[in-house]
Amino acid sequence: MPVLRSTPRSALLLLTSLTLLTACGTAGTEGTSAGASAAAGYPVTLQNCGHTVTLKSAPRHAVSLNQGSTEILLSLGLADRLAGTATWTDPVLKGLAKANAKVPRLADNNPSFEKVLDAGPDFVTASFVSTLGTGGVATREQFEKLGVPTYVSPSDCGAGKDNDSGGDGSRSTPLTLDTVYGEIRDLARAFGVQQRGERLVAELKERVRTATDGLDASGVSLMYWFANSQSPYLAGCCGAPGAITRALGARNVFSDTHDEWPQINWETVADRDPDVIVLGDLTRKSQTAESAAAKIEFLETNPATRNLTAVKKKRYVLLSGQAMNPSIRTVEGIEQVAAGLRDLGLVK
Repeated sequence: MPVLRSTPRSALLLLTSLTLLTACGTAGTEGTSAGASAAAGYPVTLQNCGHTVTLKSAPRHAVSLNQGSTEILLSLGLADRLAGTATWTDPVLKGLAKANAKVPRLADNNPSFEKVLDAGPDFVTASFVSTLGTGGVATREQFEKLGVPTYVSPSDCGAGKDNDSGGDGSRSTPLTLDTVYGEIRDLARAFGVQQRGERLVAELKERVRTATDGLDASGVSLMYWFANSQSPYLAGCCGAPGAITRALGARNVFSDTHDEWPQINWETVADRDPDVIVLGDLTRKSQTAESAAAKIEFLETNPATRNLTAVKKKRYVLLSGQAMNPSIRTVEGIEQVAAGLRDLGLVK
């Protein structure tokens, strides 16, 4: 996502499943008493982006430094084991508000290293290397020297992602939802709630199947705009928007760039002339044109954009910022773009 980046459709299945998952969360691990399960199931070792992460017991005071990783943990029913969260771009996922209210918000953006340490973490997670790395809250090594194990989403630091290429990095291979499912399974294993992890993965897969069943968007071109009106961040081929586009069988007009979120001028956008523009509807106030309303106003008044096919025909689909990042909300993105294309009459 661009640095600091952190619709109206609510799926009944999502609300039901997340409510059940949240309700089943306890301080212990599944199926046994906390003491017995910790003794039987630990230590747990994860291989994570070149780091060997060993947990001697289930985390009890974890800190999640990005909204995406926080929403996974909340969806696994682990609110009572979170000592803090930070770096948000959107309201919490529907169905998780009650659980999220129990978790201290350390900062809306990156908290200081000291602020995180004050929370007494026994495990620290993040969605992005830019958060848990050089220039972020702290490096993984800084936490690990203090005996605090860390975990970064493999969608941002795994195979195929180059975070040293400038900007928000680039991908040599496309992100798949299997990587998101792998993160869910890793975190479920770390906390000793593997069964909840498998249930969540199964529910997400079923939602994707339902959203895309019978849909063929092969004749539709899309553009994804996250933020910034002067130098817009538009999705390249292979991040979360790429996963959404491939699931629908559509085409991203900037599929020829492997940069995660390249900044592309509006004249180039006019040349590509997408059929539909997918707009990030952000609630933060970090850059220009954060909300969908601000984006639409810009598109319909700016000389370089007001004659785009999508603008003249008002073909917009709104997504949360988190749905445009590799996270459980990417599934929400598939659902909402699929529904939007159907509503616009572009697919059956």
